[in-house]
Amino acid sequence: MALINDTTLRDGEQAPYVAFNTDEKIKIATLLDACGADELEIGIAAMGVKEREDIKELLALGLKARMMTWNRMKMEDLDASLSCGVKAVDLSIPVSDILIDVKFGGSKSRVLSELERVVTSATREGLFVCIGGEDSSRGSYEFIRDVMELARECGAHRFRYCDTVGILTPTETYKAIKSLCDLNLLPIEMHTHNDFGLANANALSGIDAGAISLNTTVIGLGERAGNASFEQILMALKHLYGEARPIDPGMIRNLVQTVAGAANMVLSPNAPIVGERIFAHESGIHASGMMKDSHAYEPYEPQEVGLKSSFPIGKHSGSATIRYHLSQMGISADNIILSAMLPKIRDIVTSRKRVLESYELKSLYQDLACI
Repeated sequence: MALINDTTLRDGEQAPYVAFNTDEKIKIATLLDACGADELEIGIAAMGVKEREDIKELLALGLKARMMTWNRMKMEDLDASLSCGVKAVDLSIPVSDILIDVKFGGSKSRVLSELERVVTSATREGLFVCIGGEDSSRGSYEFIRDVMELARECGAHRFRYCDTVGILTPTETYKAIKSLCDLNLLPIEMHTHNDFGLANANALSGIDAGAISLNTTVIGLGERAGNASFEQILMALKHLYGEARPIDPGMIRNLVQTVAGAANMVLSPNAPIVGERIFAHESGIHASGMMKDSHAYEPYEPQEVGLKSSFPIGKHSGSATIRYHLSQMGISADNIILSAMLPKIRDIVTSRKRVLESYELKSLYQDLACI
């Protein structure tokens, strides 16, 4: 079963204009744990005293999920994390030429030297160590192999393959991860960004290729266009990959609303998994099919994520939808009146850009019945 390492409290909070307070962090971590996250990345200890205090409070919750901090591949960052009592760390180091130039003056030997020094110290302290390969998708296969080989020799436990600027396609992801998995050096974790809307697809493609873990954030929160979405990946692993993941509809909605509120973001009504309108069926053909079989146009039960099916009265509604709503009000609809109603409903909805309410439908039916 794939591991979900959620980084809402680190990469998610790095989204512009977002800042979580301590109470919000505690609630988010608790809900993520309850919703089935296997691991949580809970902050950057090197940010300062307040961040370290928050990390300590999160560790003290005693949640089931393994908690880790994010660190640059620097001794001062590692020392800051150790001071919090953390037992797992991600140690991030650039692996692409462009970022090695920016951060290490172009010296790959310095990158490897720093990796050896810091990872050796971390493993000596008994920490679980994940190597964060920053900008892996723009790095060379040969250098990533060198990094993984050295990291394994120093006792690291996992390599995080980062599509830092979100440039991969699922096909490219599969090829890259398959070639690294075939080396049999370190288990691989996927860290994908959503700049081209492919974060979820690339994360799952990595799993298909042999990666064992993937990073997510709730509602895909993160830098630029964000990361792979926790709730979308969770449901995909359950329904598309057949993983046994119990999902509490109240918990998942609470989690999503908590993060959206803390980030001061509005959820799209058609957002996958959590959008308020994703189980609304207006099209006449779809609504008619759903009334005959609730699985006709829905991939899973809406109740699983705290929603329910609905049949709004709109421009594309057919006679089955109109008849359904009238029957709910105790009216056995006349076919001739139904036929006369449909063009009027379309005109009303098109002109005002809003569907009809049930009481408006009833009034329209009664007016036409009197003609």
